Amino acid sequence: MNYKRRKKTQIALIDDHRLFREGVRRILEMEDEFEIVAEGDDGNDVEKVVLEKNPDVILMDINMPGLNGVEATRRLISQYPDVKVIILSIHDDETYVTHSLKSGATGYLLKEMDADSLVEAVKVVAEGGAYIHPKVTHNLINEYRRLATTGEKRVSSGFRDVEYRKPLHILTRRECEVLQLMTDGKSNRAIGEILYISEKTVKNHVSNVLQKLQVDDRTQAVVEAIKNGWVYVS
Repeated sequence: MNYKRRKKTQIALIDDHRLFREGVRRILEMEDEFEIVAEGDDGNDVEKVVLEKNPDVILMDINMPGLNGVEATRRLISQYPDVKVIILSIHDDETYVTHSLKSGATGYLLKEMDADSLVEAVKVVAEGGAYIHPKVTHNLINEYRRLATTGEKRVSSGFRDVEYRKPLHILTRRECEVLQLMTDGKSNRAIGEILYISEKTVKNHVSNVLQKLQVDDRTQAVVEAIKNGWVYVS
């Protein structure tokens, strides 16, 4: 009996630190479903890699001597919007994460990651999801909680200004409230207490939010909210 062989996830590594890149490559090559198809040490290499190898996922360092990872991602996504990029960084500050997400990256990993996190991130992003290092997610939630508390609606950055707006073209007003509280790190029970609705109703709203945003879990929903500027003061 003939079985159709599953296509391997093709990966490109862009990082100017060759020893680190070698370590990442060895970890990923231990997975039968992964294949490293290209490597580079500068953001300027990315477009050529995409044209020649058409990788499924690009792992790219945020800091490189030529074109940095964020700007390289922005340029790449503007031409090839379906390309999936995971940023590799030593920075756990939410500012770097926000810049990366706004540039079009769908993953952000700290270089202190373990092998399991690296493999999981590539799998999630390759399947169309988003992955952010757990340590970074905690910092993001704290920052957006601060913004909600202080009433700030605009954050200036060195890359571009991020405006916050309600996603009413996708979600209902109640679902927007639930999304905001999810971003604030509230549990279903806490959301129910704040909105004076049952926990079961909260679960239904959360399920609707995930479905409408086409994501698999709460973390990915928060990522989409941040990327699109949907975190707001109610």
